[in-house]
Amino acid sequence: MGLPLRATKASCVRGLIAGAVATLVLTAVGCQQTDGGQRPPGTRSTPAQSSAHTTATSARSPSARSPSAVPPHATAASAPPRTIPSVRDFTPASGPGWRPGDNSRVVTDLKGPLADEARMIAAELGLRTTSGPARRGDLSLALAPKESGGAEAYTLKVAGGRTRITGPADAGVFYGTRTVKQALRSGGRLPEGVIHDRPGRAQRGLNLDIARKFFSVGWIEARMREMADLKLNQLALHFSDDQGFRIQNTSHPEIVSSQHLTKDQVRQIVALGRRLHITVIPEIDSPGHLGAVIRAHPQLQLRNAGGTTFQGSVDISNPAAARIVDDLMREYAPLFPGRWWHLGADEYLALTVKDPQASFPKLVAAAKRKYGPSARVQDLVTGWLNDRARLARQLGKRPKAWNDGFFAGGVVQPAKDIEVEYWTGRLKETARPPLEYLKEGRKVVNLNDSFLYYVLGEPGGFTYPTGQRIYEDWSPTALRGSTPVADKSLTGPDRILGARFAIWGDQPEAQTPVQVAQGIRLPLAALAQRVWDPGKPPLSWSGFTRLAERLGV
Repeated sequence: MGLPLRATKASCVRGLIAGAVATLVLTAVGCQQTDGGQRPPGTRSTPAQSSAHTTATSARSPSARSPSAVPPHATAASAPPRTIPSVRDFTPASGPGWRPGDNSRVVTDLKGPLADEARMIAAELGLRTTSGPARRGDLSLALAPKESGGAEAYTLKVAGGRTRITGPADAGVFYGTRTVKQALRSGGRLPEGVIHDRPGRAQRGLNLDIARKFFSVGWIEARMREMADLKLNQLALHFSDDQGFRIQNTSHPEIVSSQHLTKDQVRQIVALGRRLHITVIPEIDSPGHLGAVIRAHPQLQLRNAGGTTFQGSVDISNPAAARIVDDLMREYAPLFPGRWWHLGADEYLALTVKDPQASFPKLVAAAKRKYGPSARVQDLVTGWLNDRARLARQLGKRPKAWNDGFFAGGVVQPAKDIEVEYWTGRLKETARPPLEYLKEGRKVVNLNDSFLYYVLGEPGGFTYPTGQRIYEDWSPTALRGSTPVADKSLTGPDRILGARFAIWGDQPEAQTPVQVAQGIRLPLAALAQRVWDPGKPPLSWSGFTRLAERLGV
């Protein structure tokens, strides 16, 4: 990912709202009103819903906190709360809804698996936690293993002056608490009725390049808190590239940049991710983008027959190149306990020349020795990918790789279980179309660089993506350009697994960390909407932006 290439692949959302622990500002209009004042089909307005004015009251004010403060006449059928992402299924009921009162508590088994979720939402709402039975005014959390929808699904029921969140696993219950938090911010109360909610795609998140632009632990953690409120569940860290290697290690300390994360800092990030149900995914890109390694080990530099060097690419015919990458994988695997490992595999420069076989006879010879007389440079590169994927599996990880590391027509084929992270979305780029990967039976994750690449400095024709384009023109099935893959039998959640928004630091000084945080705010919120709810967004873009401002996301 040097500049000539992903300008090369480089080239979430604001922090958890300050003051949520002490006070919660409740807005009395908006929760039960759709964009432009229109009501969802089948719902009716109450007098309170029809009010055009907005009030803001302290979370500790008796009139705001007491359940009895909800108007007794507010008994018409409710409308769904306004959240980002929107809830997928809401069954309205007649009643006043719920908001925390002076005696409200968050109730769960404080020695059980939901204790952390209970303490977090209690701190955000200014409530206390307790075990035991729930009473009127309480918010209760419980596991319901037999509920449908998967580990990230939840049911939220508001009835009888209390709210109850259940789900098959702790992740879903946690997302239910995010809905509570947002509904109170957007509308002042939770509407009476039952929400059944679940994500449309399993993988949803942010890709962060800390190799070319270093971001502090505090900055990363702030983005993670924002991501959690948007129900995003992955943070991929690209920490090794030509410009830097940004995590402490002991097996090869000579490659580490002076500005880096310590292992303890990584553990801190991973621990926060565990609390927020965000998996932190490491990426050591190879056999390209290894410039930081090559600076310390120049004997690994790729050269053609004439001695010309190729930036960031290692000589994969040299066994020492594989050994150092494998050393790093083994050392870092315990540091990142999540299920995935990103192998990179993009933009190996030996395959960007007109005739790789003529330019790199040493690689051809190594390919033929390993894979037979018909093998080419492409096969040696694919063999490298498969070898690293094999090690990832041995380390208990599920391998991922960029789509331009998968080649067709060779003697060696990429292993079928490597997830394809498809990024080459701009139509002018030469790359295999996404349909080919899907027809091969591969599972794909969407990082369409036409929509989802925030490349600092906007080099190589990139422009900063906007939330509006993602919201209105993109969907998880639009892997390249803006046109979705037509064959719907190949684009279900079991085939296109989800999407991530990506920040790449090609020109690291182009924006400050504060500017980056602001620039990705609405794009990441729009992505969250599109990967959670597969339907048409319920709000116009202007309505969505107003809601985002109200929610503070």
